[in-house]
This record gives sequence, structure tokens and C-alpha cells, in this order.
Amino acid sequence: MAWRLRLAPEKTNINFFKAQWLTFGGSAALMVLSIVAWAVMGLNYGIDFKGGTTMRTESTVAIDTGVYRAALEGLGLGDIAVSEVFDPAFGADQHVASIRISAEEGDQLTEAQLDAVRGALVAMEPGLKVISTETVGPKVSGELVTSSLLAVAVTSLGILAYIWMRFEWQFAVGGVVALLHDVIITVGIFAVFQIKFDLTIVAALLTTLGYSINDTVVVFDRLRENLIKYKQMPLRDVMNLSVNETLGRTLATAMTTLLAVGSMLVFGGDVIRGFSFAIFMGIILGTYSSVYVAKNLVLFIGLDRSEKPKGGKGSDHEFANIDA
Repeated sequence: MAWRLRLAPEKTNINFFKAQWLTFGGSAALMVLSIVAWAVMGLNYGIDFKGGTTMRTESTVAIDTGVYRAALEGLGLGDIAVSEVFDPAFGADQHVASIRISAEEGDQLTEAQLDAVRGALVAMEPGLKVISTETVGPKVSGELVTSSLLAVAVTSLGILAYIWMRFEWQFAVGGVVALLHDVIITVGIFAVFQIKFDLTIVAALLTTLGYSINDTVVVFDRLRENLIKYKQMPLRDVMNLSVNETLGRTLATAMTTLLAVGSMLVFGGDVIRGFSFAIFMGIILGTYSSVYVAKNLVLFIGLDRSEKPKGGKGSDHEFANIDA
């Protein structure tokens, strides 16, 4: 007989509405607090959003990003990000590094500061060459902030339209508010703890949107099937049944993903730590919102059960039946 690890019993009967004043109400309160923290404390924008200078260096010695940062930290230049660039235009024995620097207040580096950077790099590695220097002003950085917000907004609207066409408009509203819940609280955490916020974090937030809506769709699909199956059962009970039936699958997906992202967070180093942390928080919040936020909003809005739900039993039946 095959043995399978289960993160939840095969049959559960949890009342997910029992403490909704704490679960759903707490989520609403956290969203408000996150928006306040974002507005009052602001985000600790990285070089991508503040502007600064990017240098490319070439060396025959393998690049150690920690050594590069240590060589430049004593210059009082503010944020420094170092990464290795794999460029086929250079030979196999050549190592190219990208060094991004912002001044303390986000202004452009002066020529004296650039000379100091070059001197520190050459002192660290005499054979090193600075092959290019580019400056990004605050205007371009401001456009990146606008573009990032627009990307999140367009993604959310696209998901709203997708869920609306696939289910009902009530499901679409519940799903998108659950997504905004995940993004807003994650951004609020970054504001409170002043964790560096750059373009990689925006990528992590967009990744979180995709993960969270996938989890929510599985719950919604089972709910749609059960609405057809149990026509006389109260809507609240049908929702509880649907979440209980998909709970094993939800927990298994969340735990396996958290194991992978947690490894990146612990062992990935400083370069991807912020990215990993954003996805890690997004997975936790996305799992929570699929269970406690999305369906609560659908229940609050209400459903017309006199009509057959869109889609019915079919396209996603096998996918929704996957459990742990």
C-alpha cells in the first residue's frame, strides 16, 4: 500500500467563518495599516528607483561581490549593488561585473566621486578595467516607479477580466481584492522594516499575483461544482465544504513552494534576499487570502443561485480534485 505524506487529514470539517471578525477583519486592518505605513514612512527605494551610476568592470580574476562592496563601502556613496555579468562578447577568461551606485540623497555622482570609485577598484585589483560608466537621473527613476505601479494595476485588471469571464463577477471582485491584499501587506512590511525596494521586488510581487490567483481559482472551481451539486445547502456551508475539500492541495502546494523559496532566502545571499523574502511573504499571504479573504467577499456580495454557474462541471474538474 502506497504511503503519502499529508499536511491535512483526508477529511476535514473546519468552519473557516467561525472567527471571521478576526481573520477577515484582521486582514482589512492590516491592509489599512500597510497603506498608512507606506504613506507615512515611505519605501526604501533601491538604485533602480532613486537614480545613480552604473559601472562595468572587466578583470581576469574571478569576481567576489563581497570583496567589491567592501572596497567601496568606505567611500560614503550610499547604496552599492554588485553583480557578475555573463557576456558572450568577452572571452571565457574575462570576468565582467556590474556595479550600481547611488549618492546619499539620490543625486548623480560627481566626477571626484567617480575617480574615487575607480581608484578603489584598481587598488583592490590592479588588472581591473572600467569599461563603461552610465548615469540614470531621478526623472528616469520616477518613470520606473510609475511603470511598476502600472504593471501591477494592468495585471490585476487582466486577472479581474479572466475570473469574470470564467466564473461570475462576484468571484472576480473577491479574487482581485485578495490579490491586492497580498500586494499591499507585502509592500507595507517593506515600508515598516525599510527593506530595500527595487525592480526585483516588483518582479516578486507580480510572481505572487500569479501564484495567489492560481490557488484562489482552485477553491473557486470546487465551489462552482458544489453549488451545482448542493443546490439547497446554504452558501456559507458550501464555501466551507469547498475549502475543506481543497485544503490538502492548498497546504501541499504552499509548503513545497515555501521550501524552495526558503532555501533561496537562507542560502541565496544578499543579491536575491529581498526578492526571495517578497515571494516568501507573498506565498504565505496568498494561501491565507485564498482561504479567508476571497470567499468571504463573495459571501458578502452574494450569489444568484437560481442560475447555473458559468462553466459548470468540466474544464477544471480534474485540476481542482488534486489534493495532498
